[in-house]
Amino acid sequence: MSLPHAILTALLEKPSSGLELTRRFDRSIGYFWSATHQQIYRELGKLEGEGYIRALPAERPARGQKKSYEVLPAGREELARWTSAPQEPRPWRDALFVRLRAAAVVGTTGLEEDLRRHLTLHERKLAEYGEIEKRDFGPGRDSAQDRLQHLILRAGIDLETFWTQWLRNALTEFERLPDGGTSDGGTSDDGASNGGLPDAGGGAAAERA
Repeated sequence: MSLPHAILTALLEKPSSGLELTRRFDRSIGYFWSATHQQIYRELGKLEGEGYIRALPAERPARGQKKSYEVLPAGREELARWTSAPQEPRPWRDALFVRLRAAAVVGTTGLEEDLRRHLTLHERKLAEYGEIEKRDFGPGRDSAQDRLQHLILRAGIDLETFWTQWLRNALTEFERLPDGGTSDGGTSDDGASNGGLPDAGGGAAAERA
């Protein structure tokens, strides 16, 4: 995803200053695309230079007053172009899966404890998303914007539901592992364990594992 396009989206929803954008990212967009205060200000300068946004005139000019920005027609056109352009799904990459594969040959010391920590964090996030859903998407919220924003939230809920269930299953498997959790078999012709997955050239499953 593109940070400039996330900023254009936020400014079309509501003209804002850099500080206000940072707060909005923390409260909403930041759940799926994070950005620092410095990154947002840097991108605002670039977007303004490209003619996509402009600083709104201050109602009462004052020294040190924060500039608020709005999207210009060229910025809306760029966001519409980017939104409608096809994009390929991104491969799922997570270091946790590499760690699990490594644990099969070097041992699982410390990993089970970290899986329990991950489970707690995902349970908290799932509960947080549930509270947001109750607060922001109750009866009467049926506009196109509400429906699409709810769809994004549902993706987060479904993802956290997956992680909590997967981690519980993983911890159950850890309880069944022999002492040490290492494997002495299951190697492929080149001596590397394939973990039941195709070789690296065998498709997306190997790449994601």
